[in-house]
Amino acid sequence: MINRLEEYAHLVIEIGLNVQKGQIVIINSPVECAEFARLCVKAAYEVGAQQVVMNWRDDVVVREYWLHAADEVFDEVFPWEVQKNLALAKRGAARLSIAASNPENLKGVDPSRLARAGKAHGEANKEFTEMMMASEVPWCVASVPVPSWAKKVFPELSEQEAMDRLWDEIYKAIRIDDNGGAVDRWREHCRTLADRAHKLNDYAFKYLHYKNSLGTDLKVELPVGHIWEAGSERSKSGIEFVANIPTEEIFTAPRLDGINGIVYASKPLVIGGNIVDGFHLVLKAGKVVEAHAQVGEEFLKHELELDEGASHFGEVALVPFDSPISNSGVLFYNTLFDENASCHFAFGEAYPTCIRGGAEMDEEQRKAHGLNSSITHVDFMVGTSDLSIDGIKENGEIVPVFRNGNFAF
Repeated sequence: MINRLEEYAHLVIEIGLNVQKGQIVIINSPVECAEFARLCVKAAYEVGAQQVVMNWRDDVVVREYWLHAADEVFDEVFPWEVQKNLALAKRGAARLSIAASNPENLKGVDPSRLARAGKAHGEANKEFTEMMMASEVPWCVASVPVPSWAKKVFPELSEQEAMDRLWDEIYKAIRIDDNGGAVDRWREHCRTLADRAHKLNDYAFKYLHYKNSLGTDLKVELPVGHIWEAGSERSKSGIEFVANIPTEEIFTAPRLDGINGIVYASKPLVIGGNIVDGFHLVLKAGKVVEAHAQVGEEFLKHELELDEGASHFGEVALVPFDSPISNSGVLFYNTLFDENASCHFAFGEAYPTCIRGGAEMDEEQRKAHGLNSSITHVDFMVGTSDLSIDGIKENGEIVPVFRNGNFAF
């Protein structure tokens, strides 16, 4: 029988990051995920990594910091932290982030602290963030359960039962079973996603029109020369990698000033250790002019106000309602999984690779081509079982893209 955890580590190192001989690897991990992180370190060295740099995080320590640190520190960023990120990225270091934490770890924290720190770190790390968004180096986000997260997802179960159930759901989502072969399955999955992305690129839609029974009625203009991406992508040096494990999405960038209407979220969103739920946004000429939420509205509004670009969309992603993670019926309270169970948008920074030649453009050139720029990028889910999306071509032809929550072609 295959050791599934070891296979998972090899999957993120060999397919997620596609680590090359002599390459530096950075791993960001919660201390509670140490067993998996250590297996990733081992797998990285086995394929020839030059060095693995470990960065540990602890939910308990993080919460104490946000609650009790001196107020002025939330406007500061240590320059050596910025320099470290940039220096390693410029050396081509691959970066793995293990995303696992209590979805409500920062409940009760002053939202203005979160907003101020988000702005300070976003501005200080702007060059590094742009490098990552442009896929200049390979990066991957993956996740393993921690007890606080598992209990939020399955509150009716004991802690151990919740952990076991969450492990099972994650393994299903990432296509790992007891028989091995996950790496080959992922290569085939990426090819399937790429085929559908090619079809969307051939349509070259002028805009998309979203409607569903929640009240969403949104027209989304797409920039001239937009590119739909899916599955794997390539770094500046040509290394093929998969940024999210799991991934079910096909995505591009909308035109920053070309979105009009209203959109309702279909799932809760975790922002800065707090849950935002029951929310909708109203957009005019691409800008969010109204934001309302039943839960956590202040956290949503703070995020939308981080800079000018935060109130504009940077990503539009298509995920069929009839997909593995959606069919599980599990609400993960983790964007990595929930966004891959649902069509979604992101407000904030656009991926430069979503327009022809975008990776070689500077910020002003990308804006001139309709791509948004921001220090934030927040995905939120809008997909439902009755979502309808029409694609409208330059000549006015209407093409059904989604019907009843799924692809119509």
